[in-house]
Amino acid sequence: MALNAVVLGKLYATLAGGVGLGVLLGRWLPARVSGAIGQGLFWVGVPLSCVAFLRQTDLSGQAWLAPLVAWGSIALAGCLAWGWLHWQGVTAPQRRASFWLGSMFGNTGYLGFPIALALVGSGQFAWALFFDVAGTTLGAYGVGSALAARLGGQSSDGWGMVRAGLVNPTVWGALAGLGSRSIALPQVIDRGLTAIAWTVVALALVLIGMRLSQLRWGNATAPAIALLVIKMAIVPLVVGLTLRGWGWQGPTLLVLVLQMAMPPAFACLVIAEAYDLDRDLAVSSVALGTVVLPFTLPLWLWLFGA
Repeated sequence: MALNAVVLGKLYATLAGGVGLGVLLGRWLPARVSGAIGQGLFWVGVPLSCVAFLRQTDLSGQAWLAPLVAWGSIALAGCLAWGWLHWQGVTAPQRRASFWLGSMFGNTGYLGFPIALALVGSGQFAWALFFDVAGTTLGAYGVGSALAARLGGQSSDGWGMVRAGLVNPTVWGALAGLGSRSIALPQVIDRGLTAIAWTVVALALVLIGMRLSQLRWGNATAPAIALLVIKMAIVPLVVGLTLRGWGWQGPTLLVLVLQMAMPPAFACLVIAEAYDLDRDLAVSSVALGTVVLPFTLPLWLWLFGA
């Protein structure tokens, strides 16, 4: 437990430094700067970091099971969200869609990757990556966008949404990382890729801070709290205990629980804006979830870190 406290202390210092710097920069710099950083990370930085980390990752296990866990957690969150909406009698389709999106899809990339690397290490990075790419990314921009289009009263091209997920550069970065594992690169190139990868991690935290500084809290605090209870408490606890009952343990189980326990993804806000959903709920859940995260991480380390 003392070791966990040290690791958490270092992680919190990193998160506070990166996100805090981003908040300050976001208040002083034009919004287009964060947009440029986001585009750079999306198209170049994150794919290169995937290559670097996957070349160092132990793939002797069954990391290909991570997407199955991701989709299982997404399905459970969707069912719980439906139950809460039905119980509360929420009929507005825009609010229902935003609630579903926030409950099902977490920030498993820009936030999940740094946290998994800090608390579990690069040896389990493949589990975090496959959870994000084949679970969150395809789910949010595929199923999530189709759901938003339907409830938002707009037409939905289902194949177009899936295609958007497949052309995601992170997918191709993962494939390149897997394909290059058997290729011996000069040491200077490997070191350069590693340096780039950790720089991307730092920039991702700064970007989160910049985006948080540009958010304006909505008037949907109560449903946002219910959404976060589903997304950041019930789902990771239920799925984590189920996996443990099936014999999963150690770093693999912890990294999966951490990915499930991430706050709602910024993609949920992007989709809410694109399809005219309940933006107040989307903003409140993303912002509040990010604030709550440091208080929930010790719980997951205590329950699944052994």
